[in-house]
Parts: sequence; structure tokens; C-alpha cells
Amino acid sequence: MMITKGEKTRTRIVEVARQLFEQQGYHGTSMRQIAQEAGIALSGIYNHFDNKEDIFVTVLEKYHPYHEIVPIVRAATGDSVEEFVKHVAESMISVLDRRPDFLNLMLIEIVEFKSQHLPDLISHFIPQVLSIVQDFAALKDNIRPIPIPIIVRVFLANFYAYFLIERFLGEGFPLEMHDDALSNTIDIFLHGIVTED
Repeated sequence: MMITKGEKTRTRIVEVARQLFEQQGYHGTSMRQIAQEAGIALSGIYNHFDNKEDIFVTVLEKYHPYHEIVPIVRAATGDSVEEFVKHVAESMISVLDRRPDFLNLMLIEIVEFKSQHLPDLISHFIPQVLSIVQDFAALKDNIRPIPIPIIVRVFLANFYAYFLIERFLGEGFPLEMHDDALSNTIDIFLHGIVTED
């Protein structure tokens, strides 16, 4: 399929804007800068986007790691719930580790936009993840009767928090707080911290 000149220009605008947003923040980046770096006239941007926020939303959607995480969840293997969760958690953290740009984009979204675009993003990928996890859970009989959407929510909260803490505070922790941190986080997610007796 042939890519049109307009599609190439739009792609170039999005790539340049992503780099500028990551380096300078949303408010520190002007439409004039985006146009200049993309090699087009300022008026040319408006053939593709309504405004700078429209560009940012496109960047956030295009570069969100859910594009990589959903296929990982779909391909996750494991003969038990424990193996499945371990595989998904380790793979998700691996993707996030390779994508430091994602943190900058998310911080812009959270701080500068008060998370207003996140509901739309979540509506794209959560149904896919829920469907996959429900199919897997239906095959297993040792999951407590907790609604699958809540399990997915707690999973995301635990492992995004794990990633953020490692990224921002990891070096500041004493050595004993690093020992098998991910394995222990997975274990606590699966079994909690209170013994059965």
C-alpha cells in the first residue's frame, strides 16, 4: 500500500512533536517549533491537526506502550495462574524499561492535562486485556471469586507502581529492598502478605 505525501507529513509532525514534548514539555513546545523541525510551514500543520493538543493526544496514543503490552498479554503462557502472572508482569516491566519516553509523555498528561485524555486511552486497551484475562481465568479453578476487572486493576496498579518506584527511587533504596523485588512483588500480588492460618 502506497503511503501518501500527506501521511508522511503527518507522521513526521507526530515524530518531531514527540521528541520536542519529551525534551521541553507540552507548554515549552510551540507549534512554530514543531513546524520548523518537521520542515513544513506553520500553516501546513493545520492541514493535519486542529491544534497542539490534538498533536499531543495523537502522540500519546501512538507511543503508548499498550501497543506492545497487549500482544504480550495475548501471547503469555503458563500452566498455572502463577506462571501466567509472572510471565505477564516480567514482560510488562521489560517493555516499560525499554520505553523511558513513555514516562515523560505520561507525566505531561498527568501534570499538564490533569489526566483528561487517559479515559479514552484506557477505553482502547482495557477491554482487550480483560477479554484475554477472562479467557485465561475461565480455564483455571484456583482463582478467588474476585471480579476479573478488579484483578486487572490491581495488577496494573501494582506493577506500574513497581516500575515507577524502580525508575525514580530504586537507586536510593538500601540493598535489601532490591533483593528479588520483582519476584516478591509478584508473590505478594498472588498471595498477599498474611498467612492462611
